[in-house]
Order: sequence, then C-alpha cells, then structure tokens
Amino acid sequence: MTTEPDSFPRRHARTQRFTLGAPRAFSAAPDGSRVAFLRSGSGTDRANSLWVLDPADGTERVAADPRALLGGATEHLSPEERARRERSREGSAGIVGYATDTALELASFALSGRLFTAELRAGTARELPVPGPVIDPRPSPDGRYVAYVAEGALRVVGAEGEGDRALAEPESEGVGYGLAEFVAAEEMGRSRGFWWAPESDRLLVARVDDTPVRRWWISDPAHPEREPHHVGYPAAGTANADVRLFVIGLDGVRTEVAWDRARYPYLARVHWSEAGAPLLLVQARDQHSQLFLAVDPESGATRMVHADEDPTWLELFAGVPCWTPSGQLVRIADEGGARVLAVGERPLTGAQLHVRAVLDVSDQDVLVAASAGEEVPPSSDSPETGEVHVYRVSELGVERVSQEPGVHSAVRAGDVTVMVSATLNRPGSRVQVLRDGKPTATVTSYAEDPGLSPRVTLTEGGARRIPCAVLMPRDYHGDTPLPVLLDPYGGPHGPRVVAAHNAYLTSQWFADQGFAVVVADGRGTPGRSPAWEKAIHQDFTLSLDDQIEALQALAEHHPLDLSRVAIRGWSFGGWLAGLAVLRRPDVFHAGIAGAPVTDWRLYDTHYTERYLGDPAADPAAYAKSSLITDDGLSDAAEPHRPLMIVHGLADDNVVVAHALRLSSALLAAGRPHEVLPLSGVTHMTPQEQVAENLLLLQVDFLKRSLGLA
Repeated sequence: MTTEPDSFPRRHARTQRFTLGAPRAFSAAPDGSRVAFLRSGSGTDRANSLWVLDPADGTERVAADPRALLGGATEHLSPEERARRERSREGSAGIVGYATDTALELASFALSGRLFTAELRAGTARELPVPGPVIDPRPSPDGRYVAYVAEGALRVVGAEGEGDRALAEPESEGVGYGLAEFVAAEEMGRSRGFWWAPESDRLLVARVDDTPVRRWWISDPAHPEREPHHVGYPAAGTANADVRLFVIGLDGVRTEVAWDRARYPYLARVHWSEAGAPLLLVQARDQHSQLFLAVDPESGATRMVHADEDPTWLELFAGVPCWTPSGQLVRIADEGGARVLAVGERPLTGAQLHVRAVLDVSDQDVLVAASAGEEVPPSSDSPETGEVHVYRVSELGVERVSQEPGVHSAVRAGDVTVMVSATLNRPGSRVQVLRDGKPTATVTSYAEDPGLSPRVTLTEGGARRIPCAVLMPRDYHGDTPLPVLLDPYGGPHGPRVVAAHNAYLTSQWFADQGFAVVVADGRGTPGRSPAWEKAIHQDFTLSLDDQIEALQALAEHHPLDLSRVAIRGWSFGGWLAGLAVLRRPDVFHAGIAGAPVTDWRLYDTHYTERYLGDPAADPAAYAKSSLITDDGLSDAAEPHRPLMIVHGLADDNVVVAHALRLSSALLAAGRPHEVLPLSGVTHMTPQEQVAENLLLLQVDFLKRSLGLA
C-alpha cells in the first residue's frame, strides 16, 4: 500500500511530522553575544548541524556540520546511544544534542561515537582523539576540559585533546558511571548522569548498578539469524537499579554522597551552580515523600533543605529544584489545591496559574512556563484552552511575557531571551530572539509547510469542562452527522489539546477521510490542576469515563453520529483504545490500539507504581486498569467490537508481549481481531514507509469496521 510522493501521509513521514529543518535546542550566551541551536538543512534532512546566531544583526552561521566532520561517512551508533535516543524519542541524526561551557564559547557533542568540540565564537570544529564510543560529552564550566562516558567509564580530557583519563571505571559487568538509568531517563526526565562543579575542579557522578534489574530479551523474528539482545527492565514491583552518587575530583579522588538510599532510592534531580551547594531531589519508591538535600562536596554529607509529602504522589518538574543567585531554594509545589512556584518557603503564585516548568532564574525574577489555573473563570469560548505561556514571577507580582494565544516556551541568559511560539493559525513554531523584551532577530526555520490547515475548534465538554478539540473535514459544510473518531492520548504527561497548529495535522487528515475527530484531555492529563491530574490514582479507567463524557456532551452541539464511533491511540492512548472497545462496546464500535500497555504489571516501576501502587499490595488496582489478567480478558463486555492491535517488535518501552498476550486472550475468548506487527520498529515509527502505510491501513480498518468502505 503506497501513495503519491506528495501525499500527506508520505510527507508527514518523510519530514518526521514536519519537525525536520526546524531550529531547536537553544542556548544563549550570558553576555548576549551568541545564541546556539541545532537545525537540519531542509525539511527532509535528518542530520542536524550546530548553528550560531548573532542577536545583534540576526546573522546565522554553521559552527559544526556533521557531514563535513565525518567526511561523508555513514553514522554508526552504539547500543547505549541508541537506547539514549529511544528514551528521549529522538528520531533525527547528526548532532542531536550538545553541551557548552558557561560562557557559550566551547560546545561538545558526539558523532558516530566520536568526540568533537566547536569554538562557537570562531565557528570552527574538530575531533578530539579519545576512546569510544563517546556518549554525552560536556565541557567544564571554564571550558578547559570535556567529560564524557565511554564503555561505562566517566572520562575527562583537556579541551585541546591532552591528558585523557578515566576518573571512574566500572568494577564489574552491569555497573556504569555517568549515565542515567532506565527509569530516570524514561520516566523522571533526568537524562544525565554527571554534573560539573562550577569551579570546574570536580564532578558529581552517578554510579548505576543494573545487576538487580530483571532481564528481558528482545528479538527480531524477521531476522532469525540475529541473536536477541537483553535489556534490564524494572517492571512494576520488581527491583530497580542501585544508584549511588560520588564527588570525583580531576585527580580521581572520590567521596560518596550519603543519604538514606533505602528510604529514598530515586535520584530524581541534581543541580550544581555558583549560587550554592550541590542540590539533590531524592524520592521514596512510593513517591509519597521526597527530600531536597544540600551536599557538602568535601565530606559527602547531606543536609535537608526541604521535605515534601503527598498521599497520592509527588510530581517532578523541569528546571527545579535550583538556587536563586542569593541562595534561596526554587521549587514547584502543590499547595492549597494549586500548582505554585515557591522561592524559599514562600509561594509566589496562586491558583490563577498552573506552573509547569522553571525556565530561568535571575536575581530579579523567575521565568516560568504556566497554563491557566482553576481560579480563571470559565467562559463559553474557553479562551485559554490548550495554551501555555511564559511568565516573569517575582515578589512584586506576575507578568506575562508571551502575548499571542498559543503554546510558548523560552530560554534566557542575561538580557537575551529566545522565545519559541506555536499557534493555531501558523504552521510549526516561530523562534524570536528578544533583548530586554524587544524582538531583535527571528531564527530561520527550514521546516516544510504541511499544506494542511486544521479546521479545529477548541472547547470544553461535559460537567467537568473537559478540554476538547473538534476537527471537521475541510470540505464539510453541512449538518449531516459524521462518523466519529476519538484520537486521544488521554494520560499523564501527554496533553493533546494544545493551541498549536501542527499538533492536529494527523487528526485533520483523518477528518478529511470523512470523520468528525474528537481529541479530549480528561482527568490524568497535565496542565489544569493537581487534583485533575491525581484523580486517576489507583484507577486509570477514569480516563475512559471522561472520553465518553466529552463525546456525549460534544454531540449536543456538533454533528456527531454516535452510532458509528471509533477510537485510536498509541501507548497510553493505545491502552485507552483497547479499554474502550472491551469495556464500553455500547459506545465504541471499533478501535485501534497502538503499542498498548495491556497488563500494567509489565510496565516500569517509577511510572506504574506512582499511579497504581505496588502490584503485590494493590492487585485490584492493576486488574481493574489492565486489559488482561492471568485469567484472560479483564471485565470485557459484549458485544465484541473490531480491534486492530499495532506494535513494534523492537519496542523496549512497551514490549511486544503486551500486544501478543492481548491477542492470545482475545483468541481464547473467541473475539476476532487484527494484529499488525512492525518488524524492527521501536516505540517510535520513524521509518518513512512504515509511518506512511500505518496511517493508510488505519483508515482502511476504520472504514471497514464502521461500514463506510
């Protein structure tokens, strides 16, 4: 099954959802003289180069071109680097990440397992000959050294290539230094495993012992001649990796950092700046309590700066904890029913804002990303549905920096701010460089125009005011009810109702095939209030209840044919689609479950235990929220509805056992279904033909199942 070269499915796949060629990963020099970023050469080019922009005149120049540095050779990635990219859902190539010194003079990055540096002021790049394969190289704050990981060892080399040496080497198989363990990278948002001291004389280094973690084997049935590879996967209720932290000097002298690791085994965050002592955030395994700890680098002793407790769970946030320049603790906390920014022990925001991340901290203010909180009065047109804005917060009050409706984020250093803005009426994102709040330059994007403008209405549905997006076919001008396709993610960390053009491209394409498409963010999705997110504690099925409530409420005002309703989704959304078909066949008439979690006992510790608890102590919560149990299908209702199950055989996040066990249970129950195995595909589907044909096969299935073919 193929399409014309310029069809939307083909272009959507070729451009990696129209993200290729868009600038990203911005860093600004403290003196305002440079902005560094990554960008590929066109909307179909996967290989990112490192660029530098001059905010004064907007000129852009290449600081490092991966093709030139590799001499045109094909990139080769180590298994460790592939795993890192899978954890971050990185599908591009070339320079996919970089780090810099404090002054933004020196950048370092890995290409094909080799170490490169770039002089950002001069615009020159070169390779440093060191042992590989190199992972996550990071310059020291003063730019004199580069630390990196190779073969499980944390190594350091002079910025000129001199004096390469190992500071910490693995003592045995399964032990490694300087990289994040699986659950930290996949679930905690911590992708790093080492941190430089601001004086550039030592580092904090994580030591990960993966040997306690249960081993799973992932094979490629399409290539039986290849050996399966084993991965350490900490499924719910099983052992995690043992994580310790050391202060290691450039002379190799090490001091272990001491905290109650038995009570607080999760190293969730590490921060080390000139403003204060190294700062850790450590969590209990049940995530009901956590400590903010200051570290004495000389002795390794820690002292408690702050403690949090929550009877449901404690969320982790980007950019915190950290210190203000004056040494006050900056954190995001759930207080008084709101998600607030706190500096010291004082909340600086209230229930009008729902703070999502800290973007920068200066001696005048804190820059945050936030959405509207619960105190914002509802209105009929829901003016801020799906919006995220940038705010300056200080003891004097709150000032919104971003103005146009949309989704905004920012990077700031000194008086320069890089503002990234996506809106509903403009494809992609616009990146502006501001100095003292005034635009001075716009970063060029080479991303392709999708040639598709979503016909989307942002609204709210039901008594709970569930955020919704409704998309109609672009050529639809009548009032005849249309078959409905729900297109949710519907779960934690994955908002789908956002005020951004490109977020709805695939949904609009499905709408143009003759569907009214509904996207709903029910309880459990982020961006509204702590209570909204935490309502799903020990019961994921509330997510399905909200999809149904939103659907039925929207049908009162939109031409939705409730006799022909389908649902599709991926990952949590795939689980939700399977749950809808199995539990509520009175509402849903067909479903497509992509990479679904079918038995929550098979998903990882930090994520699953946060929401459902310990499977040994809370088996009923797992059984209720799973599609299958040891006894077969869980609470499946009649009549049975058509279900397509799609899964990548190489998925190491939601392993294909989920799909295969669901298929076996459906077969045992005499329920017809379709299984689409994707050979060589992980939790992502970056392959162009696979991604393209996957869309086409889904449309064919939906039309057949709803009697539209």
